[in-house]
Amino acid sequence: MAETRRQQIIEMLKKRGEPITGSELSKNFQVSRQVIVQDIALIRAQGYQVLATPNGYMIPGEKESTGYLKSILCKHGGYDEMEQELTIMVDAGIKIIDVIVHHPLYGKIRKSLNIGSRMDVEDFMRNVRKDKAEPLSALTGGEHMHTLEIPSDRAFQRMIEGLKEKGFFVKEIEKEL
Repeated sequence: MAETRRQQIIEMLKKRGEPITGSELSKNFQVSRQVIVQDIALIRAQGYQVLATPNGYMIPGEKESTGYLKSILCKHGGYDEMEQELTIMVDAGIKIIDVIVHHPLYGKIRKSLNIGSRMDVEDFMRNVRKDKAEPLSALTGGEHMHTLEIPSDRAFQRMIEGLKEKGFFVKEIEKEL
């Protein structure tokens, strides 16, 4: 019964393509939120990339996607460079799923972004500047990773060229997802 529920959760997350709250999942399956949290942990252990966002759980890139996921390592500082980096990515047709840093004390820190357009970049940067928020990469001297949804090899290469031109691109990461 639990295995069937987990399989149905996976299918819901894939079909929806946008976050589903733990409360919604618990109501749907008539179990507690704690059971859903445990289910999500087991689903992740099976190899599914389930992101916990402020709006709920999601599996990125599943809905109507013909692309694939990749991770890259970048380095830069400051708000302006962050905005340039994100703009280069979305202008190439790339969706920025998250940002990840490896902190020496706290380990891997991952934050969902789900930025897929210039409007998303503008909204994100407006919030960053308004709150005077330090990016996660400030913890690691500007070095950070992104999980990206890539529509094509051509789009990926275009993005890499743009990032290299600005000096932001460090390398592609294998097996980070």
